[in-house]
Amino acid sequence: MVSGSGGGLYFARVGRHHGQCRRSCPSHQANLSVTLTIATASRTDIALAQLSINTIRFLAVDAVQKANSGHPGMPMGAAPMAYALWTKFLRHNPANPGWFDRDRFVLSAGHGSMLLYSLLHLTGYDLPMEELKRFRQLHSRTPGHPENILTPGVETTTGPLGQGFANGIGMAIAEKHLAALFNRPGFQIVNHHTYGIVSDGDLMEGVSHEAASLAGHLGLGKLTYLYDDNEISIDGSTDLSFTEDVGRRFEAYGWHVQHVDDGNDLDEISAAIQRARDEESRPSLIVVRTVIGFGSPNLQNTAEVHGSPLGEDEVILTKRNLGWEEEETFFVPPQVREHMGEARVRGRELEEVWKQLLASYSEQHPQEAALLQQWIAGELPPGWDEGLPEFEDGPSMATRASSGKVLDALGQRLGQLIGGSADLTGSNKTSVSGREGFQSDNPAGAYFYFGVREHGMASICNGIALHGGLRPYCGTFLVFSDYMRPAVRLAALMGTPVIYVFTHDSIGLGEDGPTHQPVEHLMALRAIPGLTVVRPADARETREAWIAAVTNVDGPVALVLTRQGVPTLETEADVREGVTRGAYVVRSSGRTPDVTLIGTGSELQLALEAAAALEEEGIATSVVSMPSWELFDNQDAQYRDRVLIPNVPRVSVEAGITQGWQKYVGDHGASIGIDRFGASAPWQELYAEFGITASYVVRRVKQVLDSKS
Repeated sequence: MVSGSGGGLYFARVGRHHGQCRRSCPSHQANLSVTLTIATASRTDIALAQLSINTIRFLAVDAVQKANSGHPGMPMGAAPMAYALWTKFLRHNPANPGWFDRDRFVLSAGHGSMLLYSLLHLTGYDLPMEELKRFRQLHSRTPGHPENILTPGVETTTGPLGQGFANGIGMAIAEKHLAALFNRPGFQIVNHHTYGIVSDGDLMEGVSHEAASLAGHLGLGKLTYLYDDNEISIDGSTDLSFTEDVGRRFEAYGWHVQHVDDGNDLDEISAAIQRARDEESRPSLIVVRTVIGFGSPNLQNTAEVHGSPLGEDEVILTKRNLGWEEEETFFVPPQVREHMGEARVRGRELEEVWKQLLASYSEQHPQEAALLQQWIAGELPPGWDEGLPEFEDGPSMATRASSGKVLDALGQRLGQLIGGSADLTGSNKTSVSGREGFQSDNPAGAYFYFGVREHGMASICNGIALHGGLRPYCGTFLVFSDYMRPAVRLAALMGTPVIYVFTHDSIGLGEDGPTHQPVEHLMALRAIPGLTVVRPADARETREAWIAAVTNVDGPVALVLTRQGVPTLETEADVREGVTRGAYVVRSSGRTPDVTLIGTGSELQLALEAAAALEEEGIATSVVSMPSWELFDNQDAQYRDRVLIPNVPRVSVEAGITQGWQKYVGDHGASIGIDRFGASAPWQELYAEFGITASYVVRRVKQVLDSKS
C-alpha cells in the first residue's frame, strides 16, 4: 500500500494507450484490465481502486439514466483523476464541510455534477443515496449543476463554463493573502490548496483566459487544475473549433504545465498532482487525456454521450464491459463504501490537528488569532462605522469621489475589506491610503490591480468571498457591468456578498459618448434577483450606501456612482435610515401632496428644484429619494405607503431608460428618462438635449395633473 499526505489508496493503471493516439484505437476499446504498476501495491489495493472508480462511474450513469437527463460522459472519463485527488490529496472533513483550513475543490465542469455528487456521497457528506436517486428533481439536493447553497461540500455554483475556473483563482488568492497576514513561524494556520477539474468548454470561454492570465502573474502556487482533455464538445470533436495548444498557452500565462497521456493511469495522475503541489511559485495545469463515456462500447468518445443518458441497453452493455453488476442500480460495494468512507476519519483527524494548532497559535499570538477568527465569522469590530467622513451642505462632489473618501476610511478600519479595479483605479476611486498592491512577491498587499479584465475580476471576487475571511469589492464603469453580468448573476444566485463599485453612471459622464454612457444598465442590474442596487444622490447618501453594503452579508451590492459633481443636499430626514430602507421623503410641503416626485442619484437635485418651482405655483409636492428599489421593496406596506402615499400621482426622474418605473408611478403617473442612446458632449448639454431638467419635470407634472382632472 502506498499512501500520501491525505491517505488513501489507488494504484491501478487501466487501459494504458500509446501517447497521442485517437480514441478509436484498439487500446481504448478493449484494454480495460487492471495491471500492477507499483511493486509495493497489492493486487487487492489495485482491485479496490478500480472498484471505487467504477462505483463513481455507475452512480453517475444510473442517476442520469433514472432522471432521463444529464451528462454521463464526463464523470465516466474523469472518475480516475477525481478518485486520485479525493483519496490521496484532498484535505477535507465530510463531517464539517465548512472547516476553514480545508482544501477547496471546484468542479468547474459543472455539467458533470454527478461526478461530484458521487464523491460527496461516498466520502461521507450529508448527501444520502436517496438524493442521488432524485438527481435533477424538484427540491432535491442534487440539481443539474452544482449549487453551493443546496448541497453540503459544494464550494461554488458552477455550470456556466469558465466561472468555476475563475472562482478557484479567487479562492487561491484569498488563501495566499490570509496566509501572508496571519501565519507565523511554526504556525501555518492558513495552509491549504485549491484544486479543480476543468473542461474544454471552460478553457474556451473568455473568462478563463482573463483569470488564468492574472493567476499566472500572481504566482498562485497552491492552485492546481486537472484538465479533462477528452476532445469532445456538444457539437462533436473539438477539432471543429478548438485546436490551439492549451499547454503552451498556459505556459505563456506563467503556469506550470504537465501532461498525462492516459486518464486511467492513476500512478501518473498522482505523480503529476504531487509535482504540482511541490511547485510553489506557479499555478499548475495538468492536461489529462481522457475518454468521454469511458467503457461504453458504442458511445465512448462521441458527442452523444456528452449530454444525454446512455439508454437502457447501452447501460447494460457498459456494465457488462466493465464487469459491473448488470441488474442493480445505484450499487455501492461494501468494501468501496468502507474505503471511501475513510475520508471521515481522516477529515476529523486533520481538523483536530488544525484546532490544536489554532489553540497554540491563540496562546502565542492572541491578537492575530482573535482578528482571524473575527474575519472568518464575518464580524465587524465595535465602532467600525463611527467617525466616517462628514459632508457639508452645498459643495459639489461626484458620488464616486465621496465614495472614495468613505472607502478609504473604511479600509483603515476593516482589513478584511479588500479589492481593486479593472485598470480604472483613479476613475473609480477604489484605492485605500497606505495599501500596497497584492503581487506574487507581496501577498500581504490588499489592493488588486485586476487589469482590463472585468469578467475575470467579478468571478475572482466571487471566489474570494466564497473562500471566507475576506470581503471583496471591485470597480469599473457602469457600462462595463455588461462584461461582468454572468458573475454578478451567480453572486446573486449564491448570496455571495461582493460589493461592486460602478462609476460613470449615466449620460452625465459626458464627452466619452454613447459607447460609455449607460442608459439601460441600471434596469438590467435591477432585473437580477438577489442583487441590491444602490444609486445614492449625494455624498451623505453615498456614505450610508457604503454602510448598507458592508452590513449586507446575504448577497451582492452594486453601488452606482456619478462622474459629474452633485451638490450635498439639505434635508432634515434621517439619511441613514432612509438609505437603509431604500427610499424616504427628503422634502414635504407639510400637507397632503398633489404630486410625488421620485428621484435617484444625480437626478434627485432636479426633483428638488422642480418641487420648489411647483410649490411657488401652489402645487403641493413631496420629493422622495429612492436610492434602492430592492431595499424599499423589502419594507412593510405601512412604511411604503408613508413614503409613496396611495392615490397621489407620481413622477419619476432618472437618467436612464424608463422601463420598469411603472411599478412605482402606475398608469396615471409619468417617468422622465432617456429611452435612447446618448451622445458625445458636455454633460450639462446632454441633460438639456434629452429633457432631463427641472423645467421639464415641472411641465410633465402639470400634464399629469391635468390628465387626472
